[in-house]
Amino acid sequence: MLSSPSPFRGCAAPSLSRRERDETPKAAKGEGGLNIPLTISGAGIATMFRLFIAALVAILALAAPASADRIKDLGGFQGIRSNQLTGYGVVVGLPGTGDDNLEYTVQSLKAVASRFGLQLPPGANPGMKNAAVVLITAELPPFAKPGQRLDITVASMGKAKSLRGGSLVLTPLLGADNQIYAMAQGNLAVGGLGAEGADGSKIVVNVPSTGRIPEGATVERAVATGFDSAPMLTFNLARSDFTTAQNVAQAINAKLGFGTAQAIDGVSVAVRAPPGADTRATLMSMIENLDVTSAEPSAKVIVNARTGTVVINSAVRVGPAAVTHGKLTVRIDENQRISQPAPFSQGQTALEQKSSVSVEEEKKPMFLLNPGPKLADVVKAVNAIGASPADLVAILEALKEAGSLKAELIVL
Repeated sequence: MLSSPSPFRGCAAPSLSRRERDETPKAAKGEGGLNIPLTISGAGIATMFRLFIAALVAILALAAPASADRIKDLGGFQGIRSNQLTGYGVVVGLPGTGDDNLEYTVQSLKAVASRFGLQLPPGANPGMKNAAVVLITAELPPFAKPGQRLDITVASMGKAKSLRGGSLVLTPLLGADNQIYAMAQGNLAVGGLGAEGADGSKIVVNVPSTGRIPEGATVERAVATGFDSAPMLTFNLARSDFTTAQNVAQAINAKLGFGTAQAIDGVSVAVRAPPGADTRATLMSMIENLDVTSAEPSAKVIVNARTGTVVINSAVRVGPAAVTHGKLTVRIDENQRISQPAPFSQGQTALEQKSSVSVEEEKKPMFLLNPGPKLADVVKAVNAIGASPADLVAILEALKEAGSLKAELIVL
């Protein structure tokens, strides 16, 4: 045990009066009133330090935001995007499921044959059941370089019943500027299946008139993004939100220094960056991996009237309202009764119509929505009356019209 050092070392300890001795804290006295010197061990100091650090970490954890998103998950940098490519081509080798003498199919095959110096005789229109004209689509990702491969989708434009077993003839893929960016060719992979009998009966599974060619196109030209020479970098949010844009700018400034980023509007954040591909690529990688707290989304209720699906986000609030919901059923039963005449009355047997009308009303209690309930309270209250999805849509629409639903109601 190490005694705590005396602050009066090197001089005589001051004497205490009897009154001062009586006022000495009891914690410094042992049983029987004996004075016990206050001591603390080295292990005790280490234990207290560890407890202090643990408490500090717990406080910081509580002070930190409950959840954070990476900036790269909230949007992307301007100019770095994919580009759509399209092409018009011919699929050959079909087992009699082609376009069958469509005029533009014949013209397309003549154009293909002319590439190799072949000319069909005038007026010759061979059967085209083994060929089909198709539209090819592909997506050119950013920074794609010549020689890289792309997946393509091939869809029939004519009367072809199925593209199964077909091969795409070499076809250029054009961009929006009408320039060639890729060349497509290959054998199709078709997930659908179709079969037809001689009597006209047929069966179709999925969509046999559409197929894909994995890595069926080769990039021939790269698209310049201009990210290395633009005056500044611009980060665009996927969803417009001024609070999130400000949070992104603050996170960038906290990492790279004040004044580096500035929120332009609810979508764009401008970032000052030195020119040069290597410098900007490093800077963009650093920015994309920063954590930022997203703003709470605006209150929305999404209703799909066709499927009865209702989605309510956590920001929805409901004002005070009283709601009741019930059903009124009117039932009409028609019955026929045979009426027999009295004996010796010379009457005739007749068929008599008898109708019974009844009204049934389902009784459901009214429930009260207190001011400002959250999503869980709304769902619990609606479930309490056993409302179906269709009934829930009617209740939400009525609450919106009454001004009690503090949310945007979107009907798909």
